[in-house]
Amino acid sequence: MSHVDRRDFLKLAGLGGVVFASGLGFPGRAAQGADDFFFVQMSDTHWGFKGPQVNPEAGHTLQKAVAEVNALPQQPDFIMFTGDLTHTTDDDKERRRRLAEFRDIISALQVKTVRFIPGEHDASLDEGAAFKELFGPTHYAFAHKGINFVALDNVSDPGGALGAEQLAWLAGHLKTLDRAQPLIVVTHRPLFDLAPEWDWATKDGAAAVEQLMPFQNVAVFYGHIHQEHHFMTGHIPHHAATSLIFPQPAPKSQPKRVPVAWDPNAPFKGLGFRVVETYGAKLELEEHPLKA
Repeated sequence: MSHVDRRDFLKLAGLGGVVFASGLGFPGRAAQGADDFFFVQMSDTHWGFKGPQVNPEAGHTLQKAVAEVNALPQQPDFIMFTGDLTHTTDDDKERRRRLAEFRDIISALQVKTVRFIPGEHDASLDEGAAFKELFGPTHYAFAHKGINFVALDNVSDPGGALGAEQLAWLAGHLKTLDRAQPLIVVTHRPLFDLAPEWDWATKDGAAAVEQLMPFQNVAVFYGHIHQEHHFMTGHIPHHAATSLIFPQPAPKSQPKRVPVAWDPNAPFKGLGFRVVETYGAKLELEEHPLKA
């Protein structure tokens, strides 16, 4: 199914809303013969969260999201979860139990390839130990149909940094890549200072962005802020995803960062997942709100 056919089908079937769709990813990218494909970004599921005033359906929202991804008329090449798979807990056994339950629930996804990075709720209290046991490395790289991907971990460090060791790894990996070849970076926290007072930043994120600058065609996808958001650092676009548990207020729009209250007249408002499609000279982003 072509990207046009699939998008038209989504509109006709009411399976998703194309809220933001444009060539935001690789502004200078020319067609390079790579196969078109799309992947799904899911973020901030916070399995184990309880808060009736914020999401009384918290025990079922993840399952609902899995079902809606499975209902897409065409399945993606892969799914990328960009952190906060579970809600934080000081209990190591409970942390592992929540991560295992999350893994069991998302095993119902029909897509074979599912990739993960941690959020601070998953990893900051044990430096990613439990996450690594169940899901593997917290930072890594892979390539898919002509596009290079790099997954970064800015949460296992409780101070919210990438750290010198990971930055050195990133520099070494980037040296092996063609700077003209498309590059997608995924992370949990934003790499730029969106709202440091709300913990919406990465302490040494600027160092990572500087390393990415020589690449002609690069985009960053992240989670953490529980809302769609787009920002440019030079020629590099950064795209935040909505959450699958509760929305957060717009950056710096109020004195304190507190979750947006549940609206029974508009359940699941502000929650959803994202389809990222690459074709020709563009990345196209399609936001899919969860259906009431």
